[in-house]
Amino acid sequence: MSEWIYFIHPPRERFVETISAEETSIMRTHAGHLSDLLEAGVLILAGPTFGDVNTGVAVFEAPDEEAARAVMMSDPAVTSGLMTPELRAMRVSYLRGRT
Repeated sequence: MSEWIYFIHPPRERFVETISAEETSIMRTHAGHLSDLLEAGVLILAGPTFGDVNTGVAVFEAPDEEAARAVMMSDPAVTSGLMTPELRAMRVSYLRGRT
């Protein structure tokens, strides 16, 4: 199993400060999706960054790039067209509680 990170890029700066009701609904669905991935043992960590640009990050496991891309592309924030995704392979080298 390999580790991957995907970023979701918002449609504008200060997204969190200016989020609409429709976008809030999409992001709630996105949060539920991430919760499901965590429960399934796929997701390692996820969350937003703060500041002028509110990029979201998700670190997860997948066997290969095709499977990783499928995980990223199943995110409701991506499928809705709200967020622009970016996938990268990574290695979790340091993680509290993991030797």
